[in-house]
Amino acid sequence: MSEALDPRGSRRGTILRWSASAAVVVMAAVAAYFLGRKPENHAAPMAMPSDSGGVDGRQTVMLSPAEAHRIGVTYAPVLMGPVVREVRTVGQVSYDEQRVTTIAPKLDGWVGSLFVNYTGQAVRRGQPLLTIYAPLAVAAEEELVLARRLRDRVANGTADARSGADDLVSGARRRLAYWDIPAADIAQIESSGVVRKTLTLRAPVTGVVVQKSVVAGQRIMAGQALYQIVDLRTVWVQGEVFERDLPAVRLGQQVQATFEALPGLVRTGRITFIDPIINPDTRTARVRIALSNADLALKPGMYATLTAQAREAEHALSVPRNAVLSTGERNLVFVKRPDGMLEPREITLGMAGEHRVTVLRGLALGDTVVASATFLVDAESNLAEAMSGMGGMPGMDMSPPGTKAAAPAKPDTTAMPGMRMPAPVKHDTTPDMPGMPGMKSPKPAAGGHR
Repeated sequence: MSEALDPRGSRRGTILRWSASAAVVVMAAVAAYFLGRKPENHAAPMAMPSDSGGVDGRQTVMLSPAEAHRIGVTYAPVLMGPVVREVRTVGQVSYDEQRVTTIAPKLDGWVGSLFVNYTGQAVRRGQPLLTIYAPLAVAAEEELVLARRLRDRVANGTADARSGADDLVSGARRRLAYWDIPAADIAQIESSGVVRKTLTLRAPVTGVVVQKSVVAGQRIMAGQALYQIVDLRTVWVQGEVFERDLPAVRLGQQVQATFEALPGLVRTGRITFIDPIINPDTRTARVRIALSNADLALKPGMYATLTAQAREAEHALSVPRNAVLSTGERNLVFVKRPDGMLEPREITLGMAGEHRVTVLRGLALGDTVVASATFLVDAESNLAEAMSGMGGMPGMDMSPPGTKAAAPAKPDTTAMPGMRMPAPVKHDTTPDMPGMPGMKSPKPAAGGHR
């Protein structure tokens, strides 16, 4: 049988329990705050902000010699002198277009024998290429033989007769010479008095056959290209130079070429052509270098690495390339002042060499700049700016990294003096409703009876 409950007593008990719980939470937070505080650390941080505003919010920083050595900072003076710019690109060997010869007979006929019958075959000047039967050539030979006989017959005749005979002989010779018949063959025909059915075409140059379009027995027309011969004793290397590097190359400039297929071989040539038009897709211009190839070691199609050096500036201020920090909008260096502070300074860059870059504005001769670990110094400068902005915030720890005390363990509020812990809250022991497990009997309303 249950007793009637006092509603005011039940409400008061609930309020007390909630108040006790809130008090515990507040006291625990206060205790954690005071226990988590540590004594002030008066050691100087590695980067000390200065009074100057710097560049882009960067602050001037101070590094001791030990700190600079630890992070790898070195210094270099601003120098005045020449700056050498190196341009490197890749190229491909090709044959010299000025040394290409096409063999095309000047008369119609039929091919007899082929002496040079495959592409890539090396030929020498005067070497027989093929024989050709040409009716017009045979007629010209017969005319030469008859003119020679006529001149022999009128050798004792009048001057006019001898002059006319000589003119006939000379005309027959010229006709055969115009058809590229060698002078030795013409002289042999004239001296022997025998007409040949076929004539021999010979190579006019020394080189390699790169194109062949004739076979034995073929009928050919006047002007038809039969062979293409290239003299490879001089070759071209053609490469692409980026638009930004074009001011560093010029006609006649000396270039060194190395080849992956020929380790250790270095050939020196000169630039003979710079394309006046830039490729809009690659933003490059084609350059051509002529190289001597007397030993025929360089073969068309080989890849080459081209290196050209140019002195763009004879007297210019320059700093090491690693000293410059590019942010995308401006270029910065850190200048070492007489008091040892590292001051960020904006500069205007000129031409960049392989190891140094020229400075047009922002530095003076004799200045000393950070030459390595510039990124780390910039990080210290940015950190100094951030620390100077947060220095006035209460509770902010401004000590350098590595000096922070370990986080305190969670305080044990049960052992704190003067702290009275509330009694544990009793659980409701209202009996279950009969016949319904887990269901509590409802509490009577205020002032009601069971």
